[in-house]
Amino acid sequence: MQSALVNRAKARWFGSAIALSITMVAVSPATAQRYDPRSPVCLQRWEWGGSSIIDCSYDSWDACRSATIGLPAMCLINPYWAQTTTTGATRRPHRGTRDQTLR
Repeated sequence: MQSALVNRAKARWFGSAIALSITMVAVSPATAQRYDPRSPVCLQRWEWGGSSIIDCSYDSWDACRSATIGLPAMCLINPYWAQTTTTGATRRPHRGTRDQTLR
């Protein structure tokens, strides 16, 4: 009789431990990673437990690299950076068209 009570108590404790574990995992908040499109460089910093934080507030590689000193972090190119300058090369003509000046 006493072993049946002990087994029930163990089963109850085990079930409570599982329920508590599931609740703790389900309640943990999810953080959204926001990329600021105004800055070209992001800093990704790792935290305890494997999560990481991305901060896109750096205007240059040098500023980002100086912020990573002593941290488990690295600098990244901001994938959502809106480049405002359009200077540079112009489009080449399509391969099948001829330039009129070469004739």
